[in-house]
Amino acid sequence: MVNIFKALSDETRLRILSSIWNDELCVCEIEKSLNLTQSNASRHLTTLKNAGILSSSKHAQWAYYKISDEFMAENKVLWEYLQHKLKGIPTYETDTEKCKKCREQNICNNN
Repeated sequence: MVNIFKALSDETRLRILSSIWNDELCVCEIEKSLNLTQSNASRHLTTLKNAGILSSSKHAQWAYYKISDEFMAENKVLWEYLQHKLKGIPTYETDTEKCKKCREQNICNNN
């Protein structure tokens, strides 16, 4: 439980969660929509994954992340709370719009 709360104690990681709570995203989409460097995104994604909050899969050369089904099942009340509160992050609206544009541009297949 300590690892979960440590992982949730960073604004960038909360922004990542708010971006991927509905669907999985490729690392490059996360980087571009949140204006993160590859190393910074990687560090935050690793922290969230090690805490059990995210799961990942590989499709060709791209890594995709999503909220772990196990995390949502085992932490139902916490996950419901996060879904409600993540919308209150000051960057939520702009992050969501940038993420949507990245999805529409299909940037992973354009690299």
